Amino acid sequence: MSNSIVAASKFISLVLRHRPEAIGLTLDAEGWAGIEALIRLAQSHHPLTRALIDEVAATNDKRRFAISEDGTRIRARQGHSIEVELGLAPVAPPERLYHGTATRSVEAIRREGLRKRQRQHVHLSADAA
Repeated sequence: MSNSIVAASKFISLVLRHRPEAIGLTLDAEGWAGIEALIRLAQSHHPLTRALIDEVAATNDKRRFAISEDGTRIRARQGHSIEVELGLAPVAPPERLYHGTATRSVEAIRREGLRKRQRQHVHLSADAA
């Protein structure tokens, strides 16, 4: 993945997951933002184009972003520190779930359990990858 895609992904993550106000962007209750508004408001911070946003969303291995069916809006799928309602239906968990974490955090997790900290949720995966 190119440096420009990685940089754009990090910037879009920051704005859509944590600090939309940093560029004056407004998210709706479900975390959606207009793509044209994102492009316009980001220009002085991190220039974005529609093609770059589409590539970031399509190539992210963790599927961090969703683009609306009509192609006009974008949102982060997970990892928010701001309150959003993603509209995810509860499902029965598999027998085993995984949590990706840094080695330095393992002892604290064993002692205290998983904690969401500043995020809205703890994110788990059905596979170790």
